[in-house]
Amino acid sequence: MPMDSLFAYAETCLYSTDIEQKLALTHKASVLWAEQRLSLPMEAPVLPIAGVQFPKRPQLLKPRDMPRRNLAGADGVAAFFHAIAHVEFVAIYLAWDMVYRFRGLPEAFYGDWLQVADEEAQHFELLHKHLNMLGLEYGDLPAHGGLWEHATDTADDLLARLAMVPRCMEARGLDVTPGLIEKFKAFGDVQGVALLTRILTDETGHVQRGSFWFKQVCRERQLEPEAAYRQLIRQYYKGGKPKGPFNREMRIIAGFSNAELDWLETD
Repeated sequence: MPMDSLFAYAETCLYSTDIEQKLALTHKASVLWAEQRLSLPMEAPVLPIAGVQFPKRPQLLKPRDMPRRNLAGADGVAAFFHAIAHVEFVAIYLAWDMVYRFRGLPEAFYGDWLQVADEEAQHFELLHKHLNMLGLEYGDLPAHGGLWEHATDTADDLLARLAMVPRCMEARGLDVTPGLIEKFKAFGDVQGVALLTRILTDETGHVQRGSFWFKQVCRERQLEPEAAYRQLIRQYYKGGKPKGPFNREMRIIAGFSNAELDWLETD
């Protein structure tokens, strides 16, 4: 596929293991899209999600096999930021796959998720520099291997993808990151606070976009959004539904309804 379409950039970023190439192409695509220099050839073939390629490092483990670490001491802090860097790295894939896999949508949809991919790439770069200052490279420690399962589980349904990725996985960051920021303030870690604050600000926008497009697709399918959200979470979330506590204020800003939050908070 010639590198003159948004899908060509998405395909290269998803099906190559080269991290530096992935970051550079993500930023380049964002610039070219803003300049209206990328096409959207809807007839372009879509490769199976099973072929998406990740780098050989870090070693990916099941959640139960991940080493238990806390924020006590330099090693714990470094491991924490390595884990966050991995989340942001996988988030680049998740955003690009949203662009690549679902066709026939308004241009604004593709522009939104390309912007998300670009912001996730920026987060990863900032975190990688911070890791280097802490004496680590990305890949030096094992990482959570289950994050990409949300994409593979929902590869055939845009509405399920929107429910499970921005409105479930990313929304969890709105719940936990404010408390982490307060912890790093207490440590006097100015750089850590700045990084987490930047990520939280951008992730709020990502969840907002997820909420907007979730409701838009529900309208097109003549579905009631709150009922559809409950049904999809029950269907795709392993364990029934996410566990709280939930940051109601930030989730409302990001497009959740009080009814959705009431349901999430019930046992």
